[in-house]
Amino acid sequence: MSKWNLVIDVDSCTNCNACVLACHDEYVGNDFPGYAAEMPKHGHRWIDIKQKVRGNDQMIDVAYLPTMCNHCDDAPCMAAATDGAISKRADGIVLIDPVKSKGQKQIVEACPYGAVWWNDEKDIPQAWTFDAHLLDAGWQETRGAQVCATRAMQVVKASDEAMAKMAADDGLEVLQPELGTKPRVWYKNLKRFTHCFIAGGVEATKDGKVDCVDGADVALYQGSDKIAEVTTDNYGEFKFDDLAPDSGDYRLEISQNGGAAKSVQVSLGASVSLTNIAI
Repeated sequence: MSKWNLVIDVDSCTNCNACVLACHDEYVGNDFPGYAAEMPKHGHRWIDIKQKVRGNDQMIDVAYLPTMCNHCDDAPCMAAATDGAISKRADGIVLIDPVKSKGQKQIVEACPYGAVWWNDEKDIPQAWTFDAHLLDAGWQETRGAQVCATRAMQVVKASDEAMAKMAADDGLEVLQPELGTKPRVWYKNLKRFTHCFIAGGVEATKDGKVDCVDGADVALYQGSDKIAEVTTDNYGEFKFDDLAPDSGDYRLEISQNGGAAKSVQVSLGASVSLTNIAI
């Protein structure tokens, strides 16, 4: 059976907040019986965009991560709910019943992603419904996907087998897979947010003038293992990405035209930018 999934490309999100505003436009002041009570005008962000700044000095990388209810197949909120307050539909969508969930604040606390919000006025937990009322009316997109100018957010309806193949082919990941919740929100280029880089700029002095070095060979080692190798660009810059945070000591070996290599030690906690490396 085909089920609903959401695919978000972190590389393409520009933090325009169009999806956030579309969500507010859909739910603030609007009640959808059986799906969701109206969203409070203030305090709730059923779609919330996180920001991650990587690097320092001249080399800074900013990534944006739209987050929302993941509509997990093994949803912790369902285990915490009582009286059938949360249901998992056959098409993959998880819904919090706006009537049966009254008073069940433990549902908010059960979500490991912080994607369930508490409505003080109505005394109920609330989360993004995957715009199920629109999909049931024949829509093929959510409001957020519809307004996304960069197509960073796209709705995919596919069988679990087809979705697993798409994830493998396109390098899709879910948030905190170690939790085992089996989210139906997938991310492309998630390492922009979760991983680190080592970058730098190489320069040399010639005829008394300091200039950037184009085409220098830069190899990255961890211990005796060569992790990767790149060449510097026109500005003498290089970058090694997708490195695990707090992964310890690395070594850069930098050379030009087969000359002697310069060795630079790097201890990686968060992303590192090394400028003015002279060879």
